[in-house]
Amino acid sequence: MKNYIIVFSLAILGFTSCAQKIKSNLKETKKPNIIYIMADDHTTQGFGVYGSRLASLNPTPTIDRIGKEGIIFDNAFCTNSICTPSRASIMTGQYGQVNGVKDLGGILPVDRQYLAHEMKNLGYNTAIVGKWHLKDAPDAFDYYNVLPGQGDYHNPTLYSNEETGEKKSMRFEKGLTREVNATTYKGHSSDVITDKSLEWLDEKRDKSKPFFLMHHFKAPHDFFEHAKRYNDYLADTEIPEPASLWDNTGNGSIATRGYNDSMMDTIGSSVGHRNIIRNMGMHMNIDPKIPDPEYKKLAYQEYLKRYLRCVKGVDDNVKRLFDYLEKEDLMDNTIIIYTGDQGFMLGEHDYIDKRWMYEESMRMPFLVRYPKTIKAGTRTNAIINNTDFAPTIIDLAGGKTPEYMQGSSFKEVLETGKEPKDWQKETYYRYWMHMAHKHSNPAHFGIRTKDYKLIFFYGRDYKKRNNKAQKWANHPSSLSFVETPVAWEFYDLKKDPKEMDNKYGNEAYTDIIKDLKVRLAALRTKVKENDTEYAAIQKSIDEHWND
Repeated sequence: MKNYIIVFSLAILGFTSCAQKIKSNLKETKKPNIIYIMADDHTTQGFGVYGSRLASLNPTPTIDRIGKEGIIFDNAFCTNSICTPSRASIMTGQYGQVNGVKDLGGILPVDRQYLAHEMKNLGYNTAIVGKWHLKDAPDAFDYYNVLPGQGDYHNPTLYSNEETGEKKSMRFEKGLTREVNATTYKGHSSDVITDKSLEWLDEKRDKSKPFFLMHHFKAPHDFFEHAKRYNDYLADTEIPEPASLWDNTGNGSIATRGYNDSMMDTIGSSVGHRNIIRNMGMHMNIDPKIPDPEYKKLAYQEYLKRYLRCVKGVDDNVKRLFDYLEKEDLMDNTIIIYTGDQGFMLGEHDYIDKRWMYEESMRMPFLVRYPKTIKAGTRTNAIINNTDFAPTIIDLAGGKTPEYMQGSSFKEVLETGKEPKDWQKETYYRYWMHMAHKHSNPAHFGIRTKDYKLIFFYGRDYKKRNNKAQKWANHPSSLSFVETPVAWEFYDLKKDPKEMDNKYGNEAYTDIIKDLKVRLAALRTKVKENDTEYAAIQKSIDEHWND
């Protein structure tokens, strides 16, 4: 009897051990949840882990955790540094000329909201909360609660696919007005957006499925309206300034400065008085009678403090998401991605806003945490861009990159920290919106490798309004159809990472530039971008390609 009990007990133990292993294996093979967190205009300078001049202020302790416990990408780039086109590339895995969204007026209809469709097909419960900015409703998601257009910082109105709130008629774009289920919430947008994401995670999602949540902050988009609780944050701190705020002599070309610097007062919105049409002092309510350099310094300090207060609100709300995941034991089975929709100029080269192909505008932060497959403390200089995000998320979810997507999955980089042998060696950029919104950035395209950057400013708007462009004359009220000088810029990023010395025309770089032009032409063909339907642009390219 005693032996029987011993044998029976061992059998039970063996069965229990086997059951535990089966349960463990099932848990291991369960698809990961995915949270994609994106802030608007959160540039790499506004992080701790990117080691910029602002890192000593410790602006992002929570967000930094993602990179420290996962992987940091140093060479993540957008293909067009402006909100709507960047978001379209993220959702479609395609460049602007293919997905049809080239500027802020672009619309992404439900049939082209590809990432949401693909994730649903892979068995995910999908949701998007916060800023959407792609005009048509995000109906490809199971759940959405999003801002109409840019939305408000305080007491924001969100519209949802739930039958809640009240029916309101809203204008989303010229000629696009529709009735939506809208609700106005009290509080700051960063808090409200997080409230709604937490509500979905805790109460509304289908818990029998893995979830894919796109959590999109409005902050820190201009005009940098932070929650009142941050009024005193950094109040007594002197914010470090970039050297190029004061001396930008070697940067640029006749395309960005004009002949004999004749367009310096108009091209590229500034921090101080340089730009007479739009500068940050105007937005920060600095007395315009105060001359530079005092005006510029006052504007910069106020600008950065408001910006970083918005960032602080984002970081604190990311902590709220983390607290929930940890409380629900979801943290380590959730892939957490953090990024911005593009970079942003924080006074570098005396510029504000984005749009430029210069580093601070083109570079995106990109951090990923998933301890099951990503080793903590990994850092990579592999080149990725925002058309690669959707293929990678689909790959992480167990799917394959659809043939219609132009980007590639970098899952192997995430898991090994190393680039595949055939991984891309360059990335393409195109800013289409010529001289728009009083920021007045000339349209341009270019190629960026790990070591070099080549930019072509072609000086024309792509839209065929009035079938002709205006000539430059005394700062007309609308600059979109003004022709600006055509020029090339080239930067040796190994020697000149701050892009302070345009070396185009320097004989020492003749062969390198020649090779980059060949690669740029091939890259334009590869991403299916051409200007054959834009005669003035194509003429400019043909006439100046070999300058």
